[in-house]
Parts: sequence; structure tokens; C-alpha cells
Amino acid sequence: MDLVAFLPLLIILGAFMFFASRRQKKAMQATIDLHNSLRVGDRVHTTSGLIGQIKGITDDEVQLEIAPGVVTTWMKLAVRDKIEADDDVAGDAGDAIEPQSSATEITDSTDPNRRN
Repeated sequence: MDLVAFLPLLIILGAFMFFASRRQKKAMQATIDLHNSLRVGDRVHTTSGLIGQIKGITDDEVQLEIAPGVVTTWMKLAVRDKIEADDDVAGDAGDAIEPQSSATEITDSTDPNRRN
């Protein structure tokens, strides 16, 4: 077989690997930058979906207040993103739509096969 026949395949594979690793490095750097920017008082999301306010930070842990007086300790890697002030205001200022129940009231059945 001719090496020239495999050359385009090798170039495509090499380009794919280059761009995939570059994307991964950017994502990793963004996560590192986020963790370095965390401060006491910031509101954050965790990877499990919990929302809390940072009450304390160490090198690899954060203490999150998830309810008044309830502080839990999390690994810093569990912090997914920071809730910005404008995101928080937009979420609270929106008109709350009350869910409407689709349940119907169950009344006495007129099923002739039913025994009381």
C-alpha cells in the first residue's frame, strides 16, 4: 500500500485530536478561573444542582449556606458556576406563574360492578 493514500486520513485524525485537546484545555482553564474567582458571599450552583451562598473558602473546600443557619461543606470542584447578580435579579423579578392543577375531583362512582 502506498503511504500517500493514508496521508489525508492521518491529517484529518491529527487535526481532530488537536482541536479536541484545545477545547478541553479551554474548558479546564475556565473551571480553574472560576474556582480562583470565588469569594465569600458569592451565590453558586453545584454540580448536583444545589444553590447556596459561600460562607467560607479553603484551598479545596467551600462552605455553602443552603438555608438560613444551614452550612454544608463541599469540594471546590463541585461548584459548577457562579450566579451573577443580574441573573439573580432576573430570576426573582419574573412574574411567578402559579401551576394549575390538572387533577379532577373524584366522586362516587356509578360503576355497576363496584361493591360497597
